[in-house]
Amino acid sequence: MVIGWDIGGAHLKAVRLDKVGCKVVQLACPLWKGLQYLEQAVAEALNVLGDTHQHAITMTGELADIFPNRHQGVMQISQTMRKCLHEKDIRFYSVVGFVVPDEVEANTAHIASANWLASAQFVASKQANGVFVDVGSTTTDIVLLQDGQAKPQGLSDAERLSSDTLIYTGVVRTPVMAVVQRVPFNGQMQRVAAEHFATMADVYRLIGKLDAKYDLADTADGQGKSQHDSARRLARMLGRDFESVPMLAWQALAHFIANMQLQDVLTAVKVQVPTTLIGAGTGRFLVRDMAQRLKVTYVDFADLIEGDSDARDAVAVCAPAYAVAYLARK
Repeated sequence: MVIGWDIGGAHLKAVRLDKVGCKVVQLACPLWKGLQYLEQAVAEALNVLGDTHQHAITMTGELADIFPNRHQGVMQISQTMRKCLHEKDIRFYSVVGFVVPDEVEANTAHIASANWLASAQFVASKQANGVFVDVGSTTTDIVLLQDGQAKPQGLSDAERLSSDTLIYTGVVRTPVMAVVQRVPFNGQMQRVAAEHFATMADVYRLIGKLDAKYDLADTADGQGKSQHDSARRLARMLGRDFESVPMLAWQALAHFIANMQLQDVLTAVKVQVPTTLIGAGTGRFLVRDMAQRLKVTYVDFADLIEGDSDARDAVAVCAPAYAVAYLARK
C-alpha cells in the first residue's frame, strides 16, 4: 500500500492505493496561514486513510507567501512531511523522477510545482494521444500527450505560464475580477469592481455545477455558500444589491462569466490541436464542455482507473495524488 500526497497552497489531497482499490480524502489546508495547518491536515488525512510505510509526495504549496522563495518552500514542506510521517519510506516526486529526502535540497527546483507532470505521465500510460487538461480550484494545466508520453512545453511554472499551458484560473478560488472586466447587465455592458468581492465558486454555485464536496475554500466575505449568499457577493461586483433584480438575472450573469472563463481556457487548448481531451480536477466539467464545442472525443480521468464510481470521481478531482501513488508503486 502507498499513500500519494498532493500538497497545495489551499488544499491537501491524499490517495491510499492498494491491491483492492483506493481511498481518497481532500481537506482545506490554508498553507499561507502557517505550516501548522499542513500538520493538522496530514493528521486528519491519516485518521481517514490509515497509515502505511510508503508515501509519495508532490506539491505546489511552496508558492505560498509564508515562504521567502520556492527553494525554502520545498525545504520546509518536505521537512514538515518527514516529521508528520515519522521518517518512513518517503519519496518526493520531481520532473526528473522520485527523490529520497536526503536528495531534496539539491532538487528543489525539480520538485517545485511538478504535480501536473505526474498526472500527465499517468494519463499518457493509459491514453497515448490527446491533450490532458486539469481544471482545479485555482489553476488549469494543459499537457500534450503523444505516443504514450507527456510532451510539456516547459517544466517550470514560469515556462508554462509563458507557453500558455499553465493558466491561473480555476472554478473555486479565482476572483471574478480576474475573469471578466465588463459584463452585460440590464441591457448594457458595465464594468465590474476590481475587488475581491466574489469568486468563481459563487458563479458555479449559481449555475449548479460546483459539487459541494469539493467546495472547501472560504468565501470572499467569510459568509455562507447558499445561492442567496453567492448572488449577494456577485451583486457587489456590479455595485448593486442582490434584491434589486430577480435571482434569474444573477444566474444569467453567472452563465456569462462562466462562459468567459471557458473561452479563455479553450483558446489555449485549441493551440494544441486536440483530437481527444482528457479531463481532471474539480472543474473537469469545463473540459467536457470544451470537447463538445471542439467536436472531439472526451475521456474522463475517472474512466482511466478502477474502483467504484464514488471513489473514481474523487480520484479525478485529486488526480496528482493518485498519480504519484500509482507511479511510486509501479
